[in-house]
Amino acid sequence: MGVQENGSGDTGMSGVPLGAKNKYRRMDSQLNDYSDEDLEVVPYKQTQQERSKSTRKYVFACAVFASLNNVLLGYDVGVMSGAIIFIQEDLKITEFQEEILVGILSVISLLGSLGGGRASDALGRKWTMGIAAVIFQIGALIMTLAPTFQVLMIGRLLAGIGIGFGVMIAPVYIAEISPTISRGSFTSFPEIFINIGILLGYVSNYAFSGFPSHINWRIMLAVGILPSVFIAFALCIIPESPRWLVMQNRVDEARSVLMKTNEIESEVEERLSEILKAAGIGTGSGENQEEKAVWRELLSPSPSLRRMLITGFGIQCFQQITGIDATVYYSPEILQTAGIEEKSRLLAATVAVGIAKTLFILVAIMLIDRIGRKPLLYVSTIGMTVCLCGLTISLSFFKGTTLGVALAILSICGNVAFFSVGIGPVCWVLTSEIFPLRLRAQASALGAVGNRVCSGVVAMSFLSVSRAISMAGTFLIFTVLSFSSVGFVYKFVPETKGKSLEQIELLFQKDRNWHEEEVELSDTIQLVKNEGN
Repeated sequence: MGVQENGSGDTGMSGVPLGAKNKYRRMDSQLNDYSDEDLEVVPYKQTQQERSKSTRKYVFACAVFASLNNVLLGYDVGVMSGAIIFIQEDLKITEFQEEILVGILSVISLLGSLGGGRASDALGRKWTMGIAAVIFQIGALIMTLAPTFQVLMIGRLLAGIGIGFGVMIAPVYIAEISPTISRGSFTSFPEIFINIGILLGYVSNYAFSGFPSHINWRIMLAVGILPSVFIAFALCIIPESPRWLVMQNRVDEARSVLMKTNEIESEVEERLSEILKAAGIGTGSGENQEEKAVWRELLSPSPSLRRMLITGFGIQCFQQITGIDATVYYSPEILQTAGIEEKSRLLAATVAVGIAKTLFILVAIMLIDRIGRKPLLYVSTIGMTVCLCGLTISLSFFKGTTLGVALAILSICGNVAFFSVGIGPVCWVLTSEIFPLRLRAQASALGAVGNRVCSGVVAMSFLSVSRAISMAGTFLIFTVLSFSSVGFVYKFVPETKGKSLEQIELLFQKDRNWHEEEVELSDTIQLVKNEGN
């Protein structure tokens, strides 16, 4: 068969014309329609998409592993709320000893937070998390085997030091390895794991409450030792913080970590140069090279650093003085005052509190990098104020009634839910973002100290104050403090969404009105509605 000539057409071996107007065309002729540049774009886009996906998975895994210590804190908080009931029966401790046992963990953890800041600068963020886990596990083991109240307190002290280490370092580490666009979500992971730990503690209370009182609380505390296996595995997987590596002049290692944690390869050198400048390495600036002691700088801060300290320390304190630990630690006592008497029903109700607290932290994770930190803080602090007011009313006017019990449970669940939506996770995100690199670990530790001291004061005084002025009066104080936190957020907290850590540092150095560039309180509800559509 001869070859037909159809103008520009060819024929295949079957005689089917392959002209320009025919839908059947040779593959090589189709490829010829694309330029070399077009052919290069497709594999580049595919490679970039694959890199972005791989990077997100890697940072996600690092954030999860770094947050495992926070499960220990959450579990201890949750399990102690129920275990203390059976410890009272077994060891015959007084109400004062109960307050000390519950609250000392928070107070003593301030030593761990202070030591954790120095340790993380000297040993690295990664290995400081390992030290935190080891100290906590030793304390948990001593508590499990404690024959007396005194031995139980020794274990509690060690656990508190370990928690202090872990609480301050996890958000710092995650903030330093996360890409700017998703830093808020990833830095919220420690708060997620605290809530998961609290829920597991509540479930453990309910699950083991049927055992004899001299055994059940020991089993409850012993379960908290299990996460150490996963933490040991995590330390073999996660990298060191690139910003800490830069501070140690290990720039090549920092570049290698940034290559794994940044979605766009071309931005790695830009990000590295920002870190070098923030650390005062290779800039040639005499001012940046000054070796001023960190604590001396914190104690005599510049105006910009003073603003950072007010914001970081203040938001940490407000997170606790609004009474969240009283609600979590003493929820069985609160519900008992409201009218629930049976122990199994009390512990079952606390599981509902734990579920609400855990579910709503997921809402915060989804929204924190979309609508920002400040709108979530507004929604959180206003919602908590309303719920605390509702709890005050239920304990004042409807105590012992079915309506009072229902309103108390609803108010407690609402309070912990609003806490988890905003001030719970955002507090740690902010304090890990706003401080300069050279001060970040120890300034964050200082904020954690404020947080733990306020937590300890609330936990160790709640029962005594409630006995003196009634539980309703105590929650009225928390309501007023929660209302005050709304004003603090408006006045002192800037929006940090979408800014690199180095850009946030510059934000505090500029004398400008934050409110001109941020979402105002009146816009918050509308903004949240728009994001939901």
